[in-house]
Amino acid sequence: MKDSFIIIRSNRPSFSLWLDSRVPKTLLILIILSLIAITVSISYGEYYISPVDVIKTLWGFDTSSDFQFIINTLRLPRTLTAWLVGMGLAIAGCTMQTITRNPLADPSIIGINAGAGLAAVLFIVVFPSLPVALLPFSAFIGGILVALAIYAVAWQGENSIIRLILVGIGFNFIVSAITNIITTFGEINSVSQALIWLTGSVYGKTMPQVWILLPWILVFTLVTWIMSKELNSLNLGDNLGLGLGLPLQKTQLTLLICSVALSSASVSIAGAVGFIGLIAPHIARFLVGNTHQGLIPVTGLVGGLLVVSADLLGRLLFTPLELPCGIITAIIGVPYFIFLLSKSR
Repeated sequence: MKDSFIIIRSNRPSFSLWLDSRVPKTLLILIILSLIAITVSISYGEYYISPVDVIKTLWGFDTSSDFQFIINTLRLPRTLTAWLVGMGLAIAGCTMQTITRNPLADPSIIGINAGAGLAAVLFIVVFPSLPVALLPFSAFIGGILVALAIYAVAWQGENSIIRLILVGIGFNFIVSAITNIITTFGEINSVSQALIWLTGSVYGKTMPQVWILLPWILVFTLVTWIMSKELNSLNLGDNLGLGLGLPLQKTQLTLLICSVALSSASVSIAGAVGFIGLIAPHIARFLVGNTHQGLIPVTGLVGGLLVVSADLLGRLLFTPLELPCGIITAIIGVPYFIFLLSKSR
């Protein structure tokens, strides 16, 4: 059975959109599942609130001050942060896999997230008095420096995919070791905050942090989606991309910056939530194929749903104790990574 596509064209302005026919239905289902997961996540806690009361409070129909405080101040920011972080990490992973044409590529595996994490730990431990709004910028600088270093070391006249992954894993260990040294000798209060952050958690997030993260996710997701045609060309190989007139190095660098920005901003807010960038793109490709106009939004919704679900599961498993969502995603992601590694030989 051949795949069918939806093609939308416009002459004024010049515009074309190429979608797998499964995309609209899949997006609708994922949006509904995301709304359900967000509502259930907000409902659950030490003080249970029914989903109906959650919806009424969010829409302003219930003016109970207790409900408003618990939902709008405590639980909604946490859940929105989880959803945005999942979207950012998933789209970053999808972009990275296309740039390298490697199903194993993920910012958390090849060291980019570790670079962002090192810069964020330095920010938290060494400069604790600086405004928190600068944290994504410091994480972005750390992530992009490690990404450029990985490419510089891995590059040998051509893009060796296996070498890139191995060099990235090596950088991951090196940067993680430096991070551990900083947390060993830092001031105890700042180090405690950094250690909680390093586990990958959305606990205690606030609306100001949501507003800090939101523009990063929106802007760089939009830029990545606008470059969907370039991603489709890169997915076919460098030679074909050059044959189609694609400015290869400029395109790869732009997409790399977008990927690093998405992953670094997510890591700066929620810490080391790993393997979402590995798992979500594979689920999305299974659902809607490889055409990036539809793949990117589907990947983002899958990633958001995974992190919200992981955060909820972390609260449910060992009540009243909570497991950080980064631990849940690692439990799921490590076996899947080993499976992909054996499958790709």
